[in-house]
Amino acid sequence: MLFADASAIIALVATEAEAMAMAACLERHDIRLYSGIAAWEAVAGLCRHHAFSPQDARVIVNEFLMEFGFRCVTIGEAEYATAIDAYARFGKGRHPAALNMGDCFAYACAKVNHAHLLFKGNDFSKTDIALALDR
Repeated sequence: MLFADASAIIALVATEAEAMAMAACLERHDIRLYSGIAAWEAVAGLCRHHAFSPQDARVIVNEFLMEFGFRCVTIGEAEYATAIDAYARFGKGRHPAALNMGDCFAYACAKVNHAHLLFKGNDFSKTDIALALDR
């Protein structure tokens, strides 16, 4: 099982350098998860860094998630509590991982759902989360 962080969704949709390795990783996981927060961050990131309009970015992200059979996980009490714990342990200004709000919720969604986390960058590799890609 895999949970995709916004950074991974952006990398895949925009075919960034990491896209090939991430696509291969997707193929190895039958169950693929995301959250509304991750999708929102992916849309915003595509607008900010790749000059998409919000409407176009939303359509592209939605099509990507549907094409690869992603399931949206609900953010409830367990995810909220785990995100707070992630902030306390790995949050920006508290730990070298420097997780922001979106990162804390990606961490929480992966942790609560016992999923490996797919992401771009090095922040999550400084935590105890199960990684989807070998670093």
